[in-house]
Amino acid sequence: MNDPLARSELVITDPVQLRALAHPARQRLITELFCGEVLTATEAAKVVGLSPSATSYHLRALEKVGIVEREKRAGDGRERPWRATAETISIRPEAHRAAGSLASQTALLGWLADLDDGLARVGRAVASEEPQPGVTSRGRIWLTDEEVTELGEVLRRAVASRRGRTRADHPPGARAWDVYSLVLPVDEPEPPPREPRASDVDE
Repeated sequence: MNDPLARSELVITDPVQLRALAHPARQRLITELFCGEVLTATEAAKVVGLSPSATSYHLRALEKVGIVEREKRAGDGRERPWRATAETISIRPEAHRAAGSLASQTALLGWLADLDDGLARVGRAVASEEPQPGVTSRGRIWLTDEEVTELGEVLRRAVASRRGRTRADHPPGARAWDVYSLVLPVDEPEPPPREPRASDVDE
């Protein structure tokens, strides 16, 4: 059986690469291309809502740091499309640490802006009584560091099992969904100092 996680992965550890992601349009481009889409700048411009020239600028910036590349094609006069340099992308904590808090937060906030837009779409879908408005869930569990890693792998496998579907190639009736997985630490308040008990006092 093929392992759905046995894919080429672009691992971001360089702060220069992380800083290159710190723009909402580039975040959107990465989402599209790392989901398997192969798009010309003109096609990508329609997705991100920018002009083809502005979109080309962002694609070239991502190309410089090895995140996207042009598809190799014989010179036939047509615009060469862009693709991801790997099948998946992963940003390691050391990239955030080396980039500094401001660059790290900027990159994360661009990603969260898409999440905020998605939640707004869920609200509109619920209000219009769509049969499937989306799935949202929130809860709290206590995990060791090893269990957090294990849970991340479970979530990745669930998503990876449906990868490879694109605008041009997907089952009848399928439509695009953004899938987010977040496992976030909680700031627990320090417990109050324990009152001494009689048993603590030496006789």
